[in-house]
Order: sequence, then C-alpha cells, then structure tokens
Amino acid sequence: MSLVTTASLIGSPFFFSSPLPLLRPLAASSAFFTKPVLDCTFICLPVRHYSKKRGQARMPPKKAVEEKKVLLGRPGNNLKSGIVGLANVGKSTLFQAITKCNLGNPANFPYATIDPEEARVIVPDERYDWLCEKYKPKSRVPANLTVYDIAGLTRGASTGAGLGNAFLSHIRAVDAIFQVVRCFDDAEIIHVEGDVNPTRDLDIISEELRLKDIEFVEKALENQKKKTRQGGQSLQMKQWKEEEVTIQKILDFLKDGKEVRKGTWGPKEIEVINPLFLLTAKPVVYLVNLSEKDYIRKKNKYLPGVAKWIQDNAPGDPIIPISVSFEERLTRFETDAEVAEEEKNVGAQSALPKLIVTMRKALDLGSFFTVGADEVRQWTLRNGTKAPQAAGVIHTDFEKTFIQAIVMKYADLKEFGDESEIKAKGKVMTKGKDYVVEDGDILHFKAGAAKS
Repeated sequence: MSLVTTASLIGSPFFFSSPLPLLRPLAASSAFFTKPVLDCTFICLPVRHYSKKRGQARMPPKKAVEEKKVLLGRPGNNLKSGIVGLANVGKSTLFQAITKCNLGNPANFPYATIDPEEARVIVPDERYDWLCEKYKPKSRVPANLTVYDIAGLTRGASTGAGLGNAFLSHIRAVDAIFQVVRCFDDAEIIHVEGDVNPTRDLDIISEELRLKDIEFVEKALENQKKKTRQGGQSLQMKQWKEEEVTIQKILDFLKDGKEVRKGTWGPKEIEVINPLFLLTAKPVVYLVNLSEKDYIRKKNKYLPGVAKWIQDNAPGDPIIPISVSFEERLTRFETDAEVAEEEKNVGAQSALPKLIVTMRKALDLGSFFTVGADEVRQWTLRNGTKAPQAAGVIHTDFEKTFIQAIVMKYADLKEFGDESEIKAKGKVMTKGKDYVVEDGDILHFKAGAAKS
C-alpha cells in the first residue's frame, strides 16, 4: 500500500471521487492571515508495479551453493595406501618398481610377504619442478605418498584361512587400496586358484573384505545395544539410539552384498562409519596387471571382462592398465634419460606416475607450496582444508596462533614470472581463518608467538 494525495490522483484511472478544492483562503476579517491553507485528502490505494522493460539489466541469479560431500575415512593429511590382491599377482614386484627399493626378489609361492613393507613415494608434479627451477633453492622437498606392500589374500581369509586375519588387519590400517588384478598367463608363476580368471579373483577379494566388515559391524552393533539397553531419556541415550540405527543400516547394507563406499550416507552416519575403519569403505584404484607384450600393444583378452565387473560392482572406481614386468624392467636403467629412450623404443610409457596421481585424487589430497631461496616444499593436505589447519601441517603451533595467510596462485606466478609483478597486478591476497586453501596455492603464513 502507498500513501498518495488527491492532487496526484487527478486524471488517474484509480480516482473515483469529485475533486476537492486544494487551496481555501481564510475569512476576510482575518486580514493578517492571508496565507493559503493546504486542504488535501489522503487516500490509501494499491499502486500497480510494472516489470522492467526488456533490455534493462537484471540482477543475475544467485549461484547455488554446492555442499561438499563429507568423506569416508580419516580426515588427516598423512594418509596411507596399501597394495592388495590375491597371492602371486605381482604386488611385491609392483611395490619394488614404485619405490625403486631393493626388497629382494619375491619368492614364487604364496605368503612371500608376511609383514607389510612401507615406503614413501615421490609424487610427480610439474608445478613443483617448475618452482624448483625458478627459485633454485638450497633444499627441495617434494610431496610423497606412503605405500604399503600387503601380503596376498586367499579364499576364506575372512575366517582366518592362510594368514587372513593378519592381512586383513594390515588392510584395515591403510586409508586406500591399490587392488592388483592378474590378467596375464605365465605357467611359471603359480596362481593360488589354479588358473587365471580375473573376475573370479575380483569376486573373492570383494567377498572376503565384505564378510570381514560384517564381522566388525556385528560386534559394533552388539556393543551399541549394551549401551542402549541401559534405558533413560538423556541426550546421550538419544545419541546412542541414533548410532544403533545407523550401525544396523550399515549391517543390512553389507548383507545385501554392497560395499560401504558405494552407499549414500549423511554426515552423522559418516561420523559413525569412520571409527569402524571398514575395509569396504576405503577408496580403491584397480590396477590391471598385463604382460609386457599386451601392455605395449594395448590389447588383452581379459580386460573387457574386468572393465564390465568394475562397472557393475564398483562404478566410478578408477581402473589403470599396467605391466608390472615392464615397470620392473625400467627400474634396471640407471638414468631417467635411458628410461625415456627405452619407452620411446617400445612405444609405451610407465604407468607409475598416473598410478600415484590417481591415488592422491582418490584420497582427495591436494597440495600447497612454500617457496624461497632456502627451500621449495610441496605440502600435502586434504582438499577443503582451511588456512589455519593448512598452517598446522607445517607446525601444530601455527594452527593455534594463526593470524593470516598471504596467498599467491601458481598460475599467476608462472604467467607473470615474478612475485613483485604479481603484487603490482594486485594478485597477492591476504586471507583469514575462513579461507579454504586451493590445490596449487603458494602460501606464506603469519602466526603469533606460541604460548609456553
């Protein structure tokens, strides 16, 4: 409703009464009071609002805020991956190739690896290489990924067959899985099941991990029911009952033959899942181990069946063809130049860089850089980490005493070539505690003095 006067309504289609005199002089006897008096009637009427004409600028629609999915697994930055598969599929040889460590030739029989071997693998990154070339620092520290070589599983591992319980506990301790699938024929390398059948092998591992998870969840549900049987109406009891419902939901999901990482879980449900350290909740990268001949010619009779199995049972999980024998042969060359020459000669490249980068992506890991003449360093963190927590990756005190972060973008540094030029362009940003660090940021943190 709008307040308007009679004067403004004359001639308006909304005016419905006879016009009133707007000015009325006072009586003649009031000679000294000749000032006119405004006489007006106020009427409240609805005012029609018309839309803007075409061509006039309109406010753009607000961007939809995309809610970041809560991730399964530990929310840490020092995450570990494990190489998993049946016995004699090439796991230990792959581990040697990845880490370039001499762990000895794996014995040609099941359970040659009993204790998981651990190594840190340098993450290939062109951005880090470029920054080192630019600053020529005294110290260079690349990002790394921790990899474990876990001994082979067998059918019945979930019930303790072979060294099943020990192996499954090792898998439980890592955050993600490289699952090696044998897709090559070699009469000299024994297959624990008697013959090469990749889809059967995939079924065995999937089933063993799922059955072990059912065992874990049944124990967790039993323990949770002991709590809820105490009764009461407290907030703590309400929380325990909600957790019991979630644990029952997880158990039903597993018994339906599904893997936890493929479920749709809410934030509160994930808070219940993560402490269980379930095997089927871990991200998986499938490594299809081919013969060198098949890898070079990019053909393999088993590959379509493996791809179909993953599409049906683990949609969205990465699959990388690799030849462990080819990778192992490349490690015999002494220099990178010799390796590059051999790759050129055979017409195929090592899959190891792709393997490491893919696993970092599966773990939702990113990087930020600290640069200078003394050191160029690539730090690893979970994507979505805020500035104070990123500072804490360098030192825990920095997170507690965080003041601000000075941010440069790697792309800007590479485009303009110099920090002073970036500042002149107004591209250097000062960010506070709510800033979410982006992959590739170059950061300088300011923090207060730590309290003793």
